[in-house]
Amino acid sequence: MIGMLKGVVIVIGTDEAIIDVNGVGYLVKCSGRTLSTLSVGAEAVLHVETHVREQAITLFGFSGEEERAWFVRLQMVQKVGPKAALAILDIMTPGEILSAASLEDKAAFARANGVGPSLAGRIVVELSGKPPPKGRGFTPSFADAGGDVRVVEKTEMTAQKDAVSALVNLGIEHSQALRAVANALQIDSELELNALVKAALKELSS
Repeated sequence: MIGMLKGVVIVIGTDEAIIDVNGVGYLVKCSGRTLSTLSVGAEAVLHVETHVREQAITLFGFSGEEERAWFVRLQMVQKVGPKAALAILDIMTPGEILSAASLEDKAAFARANGVGPSLAGRIVVELSGKPPPKGRGFTPSFADAGGDVRVVEKTEMTAQKDAVSALVNLGIEHSQALRAVANALQIDSELELNALVKAALKELSS
């Protein structure tokens, strides 16, 4: 099995790239997020997940090991195949996937191409409350919307979830509550529950 490729990018397509490794061109399926990090003529290192089927061997490449690990984890959800998993990784970072699952934000997953409300709900149910996947030699982490990486504390995720629940109980739509809590945490990531709810309400009124 191929676990990693290091070579020169010679072609970038809409959902794939060809990497020249010592004169051999490997066709690798990639998420849009990974493709955006590649440049034709430049050297690249891709973490690879190899799928072997009766009629084909397909390589899926990722710019980071954490993304590859989530690609595998997502496919453990019933009816989520490689195409749907890549579509989710097109629009969400590993940290955003973890956050959306913890907050039971089905709408976040439903934004991915080919992921309907029913499948999004199944993803949330099967991922919620579970730790992030362990990859090949990395410590699971949370990448926020700004790209910074930090370890997710269980108590922090609980505070977010409880804050969203409190806002919904006040009559605020779930999607609006999620955005308000996320915006409040971007301003101050260490808010406790009561302060977080107040900050989110302030966001909603602004």
